Amino acid sequence: MVQRNLVERCTVRPGHTVELDKWPTDWLDAGWVDRDDADDLKSHAEERLRDNLAELAQAQELLWADDRHALLVILQAMDAAGKDGTIKHVMSGVNPQGCEVTSFKVPSAEELDHNYLWRYAKAVPQRGRIGIFNRSYYEEVLVVRVHEDILKGQKLPPDHSTGMRLWRERYEDINALERHLDRNGIKVIKLFLHVSKKEQRERFLARLEDPDKTWKFSARDVGERAHWDEYQEAYADALTATSTEWAPWHVIPADRKWFMRLLVSQVMVDAIQRLPLRYPEPTPEEVAANEAARVRLQEED
Repeated sequence: MVQRNLVERCTVRPGHTVELDKWPTDWLDAGWVDRDDADDLKSHAEERLRDNLAELAQAQELLWADDRHALLVILQAMDAAGKDGTIKHVMSGVNPQGCEVTSFKVPSAEELDHNYLWRYAKAVPQRGRIGIFNRSYYEEVLVVRVHEDILKGQKLPPDHSTGMRLWRERYEDINALERHLDRNGIKVIKLFLHVSKKEQRERFLARLEDPDKTWKFSARDVGERAHWDEYQEAYADALTATSTEWAPWHVIPADRKWFMRLLVSQVMVDAIQRLPLRYPEPTPEEVAANEAARVRLQEED
C-alpha cells in the first residue's frame, strides 16, 4: 500500500509557499500513482480504512492509559468538502469516552469579551483524549479576513493592527499557541480538506435534490461560494504561514471521499503512533495489592 507516501505528498513543508491551484483536489488527476495502482488502492481502500480504524482504537486506548499526551485534530475546509462525514467515518471505531468533537459557531457575548483564542483554548482536549475541532481558530484568519466587518464586533482596541499586518500577527499568535500545546504533550494535527469548486457545486446540488440531505444545505452556502477566490487566497496564506515543524498542515484531496477518509485516518494513525506512549507500570505497592486481590478472588471458589 502507498498511503504513507501519499501522506508525505499532502504535507506542507514549513517555509513552503502554498499555491492552492497547484495542489490536487483529486489525487488521481494529479498523477500521484499509476492507473493500475489507483485501481488497486481503491479496491483495498475500505479494507485498509478498517485496519486504520482498528489501529486508531488501539492507539486511543494506549493514549488514555498513558495519560501524558492528547491529540487535537483540526479540520478546515470549504463548505461541502466532507468534514462531518470524515468525522463520522474515521472516528467510528473510537471509544466515545475518549473523544470529543467541538464545532464553533458565531461567538457568544461572553466569548467576545475575551481574546479571540480564548474559546478555542478552552476546548483543547484533556490528556489521554482525542479532540476534534470542526473548524477552529483558523476561522479568525479565514472567514474574518474575507468578511472584515466581523472585526467590528470583536471589541478590539482602537489602535489594533489592520490589513495584512493584523493577519500576520494572528498567524504568530496561532503558531505560538500550537508550539505551547506541542511542548505540553498536545499533538496538533491540521487537515485542510481540499475540494474543487466544481465538486462543491455537485455536492450542493445533490443536497438540494435529496430530501434526506436538504437539511444540510443553507442558502448562505451559495453566498459564501461567491467569495471562493478570496477564501482560496486566505487559505493559501494561512497554510503558508502556519505550517510548522511541530504542527504541519496536510492538504488532503477531497473530491473522492473514500480516498480522503483513508488519508485522514493514515495521518492520525501515524501521528499517534509517533508519540512516546506506554502503559503505566504498577508500583511495588500496587503489585502487592493486586496479588492480594487475586488471592482473595481465587479463595471465593
